[in-house]
Amino acid sequence: MLGLSQVNNYFMYSIFYAIFYLISLIPWPVIYLFSDGVAFLLRKILKYRLDVVHHNLVIAFPNKTIQERNQIAKEFYQKFTDSFFETIKLISMSDTSFKKRFTSNAEVLNDLYPTGQNVQIMAGHFFNWEFANWGAAKYGKYPFIGVYMPLTNRFFDLLILDMRKRYGSIMIPATNFKNQFHQYANNGKYAMALAADQNPGNPKSAFWIPFFGQLTPFVKGPEKGAKLNNTAQVFVHFYSTKRGHYHSHYELMTTVPNYFKDGQLTALFVKTLEDKIKKEPANYLWSHRRWRYPYDAATYGHLVVE
Repeated sequence: MLGLSQVNNYFMYSIFYAIFYLISLIPWPVIYLFSDGVAFLLRKILKYRLDVVHHNLVIAFPNKTIQERNQIAKEFYQKFTDSFFETIKLISMSDTSFKKRFTSNAEVLNDLYPTGQNVQIMAGHFFNWEFANWGAAKYGKYPFIGVYMPLTNRFFDLLILDMRKRYGSIMIPATNFKNQFHQYANNGKYAMALAADQNPGNPKSAFWIPFFGQLTPFVKGPEKGAKLNNTAQVFVHFYSTKRGHYHSHYELMTTVPNYFKDGQLTALFVKTLEDKIKKEPANYLWSHRRWRYPYDAATYGHLVVE
C-alpha cells in the first residue's frame, strides 16, 4: 500500500507530466517560434553564459573574425533552445514521426553484434542527444545503456527518464554507476554510451591531451573501462540535417582497445571530437566550461599524452 508521501509524489508527477504532454502537442512551427524567442532572450537579454561561450570560441577558433565567432554563438544558442523544445516534443512524438525525423548508420553497431564483443559508444556534447539516445535503442541490436547526470528537479528528472526509456534504453545515473553497471556487464551483450568530454572531478587523475591547441584534462574512466571489459570503441557524431531532423553517424575506432598505450585511446577520441566540431562549430555545447583547469607542467606534466 502506498504511503501518503508516495501518493502525493505520484499526484504531483501526474500533473507535471500532463502539463508537459500538452505542451508537446503544440505544432512544430509554433514550438520553433518559442525557441527563437528564448534563444534571443538567453543571448541578448539574460546573456546566459555568454562570457563562457565567447571565451571557449576564442580558444577554439582564434583565427576566425569576431563576426564569425558571433555567428557561431548565435547558431549555438538556437540549437541549444531547439534541443530543449524538441525534447519536450518527444514526449508525445509518434513512432512514425520519429522515423521521419531520425536516420543513422546503425549497421556499424549491428555488424559488431555477431562477434559477441560489447561496445562503448563515445560521444561529445552535440545536439540533440535525446534523438541519438532513442535512435541507438530503437535501431541497434545491442541492449542500449545510457549514462546520465540526474537533474536537480526530481519531477523533471523522472519525466526525462521515462521519455528516454521509450525504446528500451537502460539509464544508469553517473552518481551510482559503479553500483549498477556490473549487473549489465556480467549478464550478456550491451552497447553503452558515454559523454566522454566531461570535465574531470580531479585534473590530477586525468589525461592531459591537446584539444584545439591547448592541453586539456579528460577523464580516464572511458578508456579504463574499455580496456578492462575489452569493448569495441565506436565514436558517434549526431547533428541536425535540417531543423527538427537528426542523423547519428557511427565510426568504428577500434576493436582492440588494449593495443593502445595509456592515454592513446582517449587521444584518438579527442582528435575525432575536435574534427567533428570544426566541421559544425555551432553543434557543440559551448556553454560547457571545457577549459576550466589551466595546465601546469610541474603538477600535470607526467599526465600529458602526446
